[in-house]
Amino acid sequence: MNTPRLQVSNADLHCHSTVSDGLLAPAEVVRRAYANGVDLLALTDHDEVGGLDEARAVAVELGLRFVDGVEISVSWGDDTTLHIVALDIDPGHPALIDGLAQVRSGRDERAAQMGAELDKVGIHGAHQGALNFVGNPALVSRSHFARYIVKMGHAKDVKEVFDHWLAKGKPGYVAHSWATLKQALGWIHGAGGLAVLAHPGRYRLSNKETRRLLVEFRDLGGQGIEVLSGSHSDEDVSEFARYAREFGFLASRASDFHGPGESRIDLGKLPQLPQDLTPVWQRFR
Repeated sequence: MNTPRLQVSNADLHCHSTVSDGLLAPAEVVRRAYANGVDLLALTDHDEVGGLDEARAVAVELGLRFVDGVEISVSWGDDTTLHIVALDIDPGHPALIDGLAQVRSGRDERAAQMGAELDKVGIHGAHQGALNFVGNPALVSRSHFARYIVKMGHAKDVKEVFDHWLAKGKPGYVAHSWATLKQALGWIHGAGGLAVLAHPGRYRLSNKETRRLLVEFRDLGGQGIEVLSGSHSDEDVSEFARYAREFGFLASRASDFHGPGESRIDLGKLPQLPQDLTPVWQRFR
């Protein structure tokens, strides 16, 4: 018997709240998504599920279909940081909770090192400044540093900060060992979820490296990739739609929204997925 297809017109399956590096509280994220016409939403904070209860409660109140999610930081290859979005998870699964705690544990030390490196190039007080932008110090990230640097007038926006100071190879970048790809996918599958490679067009990989990543991701049980992402150009969308077809990946639609005025794409404002791709939400429980 065929399973009925989930009817969705405007899914957004990757966004952030103040629980990690977003600008809006979980409840505000849900209300904004609803106002923008989203009818299926996943909150996917970095390495933390602490905002899901608040977000889910507001979604239920509004009648907005909501999916539990999280975005896991992964180290792959020679100092490449990947993000894997976990969707339709059991957020209370013990192995997932323990794994996320392990990933978060190194952020403080990295932040202190970033502050020291930025101090050397004339950006002083960045570590403490970044902490002033984060609700949970254990989740301090490059985005919080970027907001401080913009506030101090060293750059006009967050993108400029990353381009000049915080991207790989720049003065304030500090490498960090996150979860392995195998660990992250193990936690996601243990929690009953689907593993989706986030914004693949953002990684500075050669075509050969991208194919190697996709093969490894598939072979470890990865099920989907973000074809549509707030980070993707039209060329990226075409490229990763081709990869989805070739590798048999489910396709996700994801703004990666962090906040008004900071994100390139607002919640629910992406185009539709190519019609021949299978949306990841068709495999939700």
